[in-house]
Amino acid sequence: MAFATENLRSTWAENKSTVNKQAIAAAFSRAAGSYDTAADMQRQTGEILLALGAQYSGHSVLDAGCGTGHFSRRWRELGKHVIALDLAAGMLAHAQQQQQADDYLLGDIESIPLSNQSVDICFSHLAVQWCADLPLALAELHRVTRPGGIILFSTLAKGSLDELGQAWQQVDGKRHVNDFLSFQHISAACQDYRHTLTPQLYQQQFPDVIALMRSLQGIGATHLHQGREAGLSGRQRLMALQRAYNTQSGYCPLSYHLVYGVIYRD
Repeated sequence: MAFATENLRSTWAENKSTVNKQAIAAAFSRAAGSYDTAADMQRQTGEILLALGAQYSGHSVLDAGCGTGHFSRRWRELGKHVIALDLAAGMLAHAQQQQQADDYLLGDIESIPLSNQSVDICFSHLAVQWCADLPLALAELHRVTRPGGIILFSTLAKGSLDELGQAWQQVDGKRHVNDFLSFQHISAACQDYRHTLTPQLYQQQFPDVIALMRSLQGIGATHLHQGREAGLSGRQRLMALQRAYNTQSGYCPLSYHLVYGVIYRD
């Protein structure tokens, strides 16, 4: 057990040294205008997370990592009072322009600018994978949730975007995709709370790598923690990537390994 704990501490320490919050915020701010047209996967999987808490009677919701505010609006349609929080000023401004929530906060899930026990429900869809320290992020969501409330979160797990990583590996020996936590690491981060975790595989298909890369760019998921090298999107590079990609029935598959979490605030 001590060995496993040390491994976990090493993982969080490594993440903290590589995560550049300003660069992440900038990447998503740039994508604010294109996000909603490219976010089919995010909407479909977000509805699953929403359904896990939609019948809960609590009135106030924190949408942590709200993006353009699509799910802030969905919670408001259920009669909730919604606070939209995002690290990316561009995303938050877009949500506010669309009047998606009741209140708006520019801030970090790892340091939420709310007092203790402020809301009944915390909802965080596909945001905590960008955090440096998952236990800290969950602790913050737990802190701002009232006793009797719930925390709903989803994140990407190890294996996500693996087809793209394998293709890049063949092109130049580097994966050019972020590493995601294993299910075991995610489970360990939840060990201090009463919780449930549900894994799901979601796969998209694209006609070619150009469409695939445009989709990732459209949702802002282009930031690499280890830094992005120049020339990744050049025509010759994309042609080489297309040749290396392991297609299925003429399509380029892209897999997302999701984990849905529910933490019960006792």
